[in-house]
Parts: sequence; C-alpha cells; structure tokens
Amino acid sequence: MSVDGIIFSNIHDHNISELTRLRTLASVPFGCRYRLIDFPLSNMVNSNITNINVIAQYNYHSLMDHIGTGKDWDLARRSGGVKILPPYITGYANNVSTSYLTRLDALKGVHYPISQMTSDYVVMSDCNVICNIDLNDMIKDHIASGADVTMAVKRMDLTPAFAKENTIIFSSRDGRITDMLPYPTNFFGNADVSLNILVINRQYLQELTRDAVAYGYTSLTRDVFVKSLPRRNFRTYRYDGYFACISSFEDYFKYNLQLIEDKEMFDSLFGVEDRPIFTKVRNSAPTYYSDNSTVKNSLIADGCTIEGTVENSILFRGVKVGKGAVVKNSILFQDTVIGEGASIGYTLCDKNVVIRENVVISGHITLPLYVDKGKMV
Repeated sequence: MSVDGIIFSNIHDHNISELTRLRTLASVPFGCRYRLIDFPLSNMVNSNITNINVIAQYNYHSLMDHIGTGKDWDLARRSGGVKILPPYITGYANNVSTSYLTRLDALKGVHYPISQMTSDYVVMSDCNVICNIDLNDMIKDHIASGADVTMAVKRMDLTPAFAKENTIIFSSRDGRITDMLPYPTNFFGNADVSLNILVINRQYLQELTRDAVAYGYTSLTRDVFVKSLPRRNFRTYRYDGYFACISSFEDYFKYNLQLIEDKEMFDSLFGVEDRPIFTKVRNSAPTYYSDNSTVKNSLIADGCTIEGTVENSILFRGVKVGKGAVVKNSILFQDTVIGEGASIGYTLCDKNVVIRENVVISGHITLPLYVDKGKMV
C-alpha cells in the first residue's frame, strides 16, 4: 500500500485577507512558532506519508522559505519528499486567466503531476483546518470499507455563521454518505461537519480530474461528489479530537488566544504521543527578561527581549517590548517592536511592525485590531 499527499495552500486565502495579502494561508504564523501548513504536513508525516505535493498559486515565497528542503519534517529525500507545485503548469491551465477559486480548479491546474501518480491512495487536506489526526487509522478505515472516497467529519453543534463556511455531511448508520450540503446559508443544529481532509483512490482522482478538464467542472463537492453519490461509495471517518476551522480574521485571533486559555486544546494539538507537530527549527538566542519585566499566561518564542508587561499574549521570534510598555490579549508577529511606555490590547501586529513610544492602541475581543506588515504607528 502506497499513499501520496496533496495540500492546498491558497484555497482559503480570502478567509483572512488581512494576513494573506503578501503570503499564502499555508504560511500564516500560528501558535508562537508554527505555520498553518505545519498541521497537515505533520499529520501526513506522522502517518508515514512521505511523498507530499503542495499546490501553490501566488505569494508562495514565504511558503518556500518555510518548507525549504523539508528536512525539518524528515522529507529531504532522494525519492519523494515534499514538492511545491507552482500554478499553471499544464496546457489546460495556461488558458486560464483567473485565480484558483476551488479545490477542483487547483487540481486541474496540476493535472499532469496527478496523472503521473502511481500510489494506491491519495490524502488531500486544506490548510485552514487545525487538528492532530491519525491519518493511518483513517486510511485503514478507507481500505476496509472499500470506499472510493473517505471524508473526515466531526459531530458539532452549528450556528448559521459557522455552517455557511463549511460543508455539512449526511450519512447512514454504516457510515455511507447519503447527501452533502456545501456552505448552507441558514443551517443550524447538530450535524457532521467536513474537516476538508479526505482519502481518495488514486485512479478515481485521476479519472475525476480528467473529467473536470473535459467538461469544465469547477467544484469538487457540487460538480463531482454530490452528483456521484448514487453510484459511488463515499464514506465518513469520525474524528473526535480538537478541530478548528479558520473562516475569518476573528476566528484566527480567537483560536490563537485559546491556546493560552484552554489547556485541553493545547494538549490535543501538541501533546499527542507519537504525533508531534513539526515546524522549521531556528537557532535563536533565548528570550531576555529584564528585572522589571512581568509576563503572565503567555506564549513567548525565542529571541525576544521583554522589558515591560506581557499578559495573555503570543509573541513570535525577535519581538521587543520596551520599558514600561504593556501588551495584553495580543499577537505579535516576528520582529515587532513595542516602544517604551506604549500600550496595546486585542491587537495583531504583523511582521516588522513598530509601535512608537507612549502610543496607545486597542481593539476588542469581537473586533481585534490589525496592524499591517512593516507599519510604524
């Protein structure tokens, strides 16, 4: 049995457009030292999937820098490893002037590499899903059921706002999918939500990609899966661990701060035995805390300098907090500088932001403030 992996890096960029103006969603920082792509990459590596294709489209320079040769995920290999597939690398895609809007558009854009796959199965995953899932168990379940496609789902109580950003899955008692409701606008209640992680037979993937090119299909769910339900064996795999889907900037901000507040969430992501979340390792100096600094309930990366107060916040590498400065309920990306006497709350500062001395800025938990990359306030 052989398994390949496909990761979609750009599909959900519009969800948090503030952070993806100059980067892919896959390379958005998360949780003090990680990037969002670390979760699908690690899930695959922990399940012995060592031939992984990352479909990129634009703004993927930081993604390439983060992944590098793949050595931090043990993917620097003579055969297989991790590959970034650039956009428009087939004759079909060269005729397309629009951006990839769906997974199927992305698959059509890399039709040739897919046609050359020889594995038995393919695992596909989006980058807006934060979870630590045992894909080995899911693959075994897929093989045992004889399914064409197995989709990871989680039973949840849904609000209309959450439901309209996700696909609802309906299935029989034996796990066979009977209906799919993509992005409903008025659904609420208890239902199975797709995690945007699936196992598919390689031959079926190649077949549906060819058909999509021939017939102009654009949506994997609506044009392929929903129409194929009567004649194909689609099944669910129930996942009971922690799962977060980033559908907005407010979601992203909330889930980051939950890492501090919710130990169960933190442990279910980073404390699972034999399933670590890998990321790029950087050899930074330890963080310096001055005698007058105060740090409470926060995640602080290496290479920071803390001379003020930090509470309920996440600081990435190289952040400097000046004397008398106060940082509360905020997220500071790499190399942000908070000047002496400044105060910020419910704010996300992108990379290389400078907050000058004695400046006071604050958002709210329901509407966090965003300071763009490289800005000086």
